[in-house]
Amino acid sequence: MPEVRRLRRTDPGRRERIIEASLTLIAEAGVAGTSHRRVAAAADVPLGSMTYHFDGMDELLREAFTRFAGSVAEQFEARLGAAHDREEAKAAVTAIITEDLFGKPRDLVLTHELYTLAAREPRFRDITNSWMARSRRALEWHFDPQTAQLLDALIEGLTIHRALEQEPERLSRGAVADAVQRIAGS
Repeated sequence: MPEVRRLRRTDPGRRERIIEASLTLIAEAGVAGTSHRRVAAAADVPLGSMTYHFDGMDELLREAFTRFAGSVAEQFEARLGAAHDREEAKAAVTAIITEDLFGKPRDLVLTHELYTLAAREPRFRDITNSWMARSRRALEWHFDPQTAQLLDALIEGLTIHRALEQEPERLSRGAVADAVQRIAGS
């Protein structure tokens, strides 16, 4: 009897689809509502692919949130990197709050899910700590370390407030620019 060779299906983008599907599910159902089975279905991959590519949910969550935090940090760095002086840097911080960060509800939810996970599970704090350190380093291109730390806290706080504010005009671009000016000074 002749030997039958099974053809292996190649799917070089499978791991990436799994990570992206996990982020989509986390944004829709939270970390608690995200499982291997649900991610596999959303990524349109066999369930066995999950254990082939990831040792468990912790590794998948780590990969997904690291990718998410990295992409947000890249936007942040690009905005601040384009500033040529302190005034442009203050305008960049205002734009980060009012235009860039968490402009999409998905990103806001993912950020809060990551913060909640890191608050509950210390082993995920390295992701948030790395993200904050990267943000502060970018701010330090234009501001002293203490001002950078305060601006970083302002960015996160005002972004959350703007996203959840029932009266958005209270946190207009002008109000945000005023807050940045108060912290960054002249």
